[in-house]
Amino acid sequence: MLAKLKQALLNLAKPERAIQTACFFKTGEGQYGEGDIFIGITNPEVRTLVKEFWKVITLADIQILLADKIHEFRFTGLMILVEQFQKANEEKRTEIVEFYLKNLPQINNWDLVDCSCYKILGEFLLDKDRQVLYQLAESKHLWSERIAVVSTMAFIRKSQFLDCFRLSEFFLTHPHDLMHKACGWMLREIGKRDELALEEFLEENLTKMPRTMLRYAIEKMEDKKRLSYLKR
Repeated sequence: MLAKLKQALLNLAKPERAIQTACFFKTGEGQYGEGDIFIGITNPEVRTLVKEFWKVITLADIQILLADKIHEFRFTGLMILVEQFQKANEEKRTEIVEFYLKNLPQINNWDLVDCSCYKILGEFLLDKDRQVLYQLAESKHLWSERIAVVSTMAFIRKSQFLDCFRLSEFFLTHPHDLMHKACGWMLREIGKRDELALEEFLEENLTKMPRTMLRYAIEKMEDKKRLSYLKR
């Protein structure tokens, strides 16, 4: 079935789109996605295949997909893993999370992180110790760091904000724009649920926040309040 899935993906390849996508995901020399290979498949096309194949693809198959040089193969593997996790019992979920953590080197661009981490790792940790997120935050590995903070989306959706605030504060001095955007995105999600909680965090950290993180965090505020934060 893995061979059939790979062929189905290759049949959807669009060379012109692949060029545009590779540019969007910064695959040039010295950029964060350097060397990544795209073949031009859209996310809705991947989701259609996931619905068809998720029941018959094994973790061993997913391992092969994640090891592939083609970005969309890795993306498809992660989307299948998400689907399997959502349908699994607790024992299988534990196995999937262990598998996910072992394969962090293959989760190596922001879309691969964002499509999977909070739906697998975040959901799994809802009723568990979350120390693994702080270990990832201290890893000095960009994608593991992003996994740490974006995984808190699962907590935020349950109105649990503390881990996001702690990690966002930890990353205030992070050098990479992708981390500023990730933290700002999660803070914005908090603000959509509890604007007062976000404002309290901003009051404590406003002068230390990277501009990009701030802009993302306050994006959904009413104009007058948003502009006042930007001026400060």
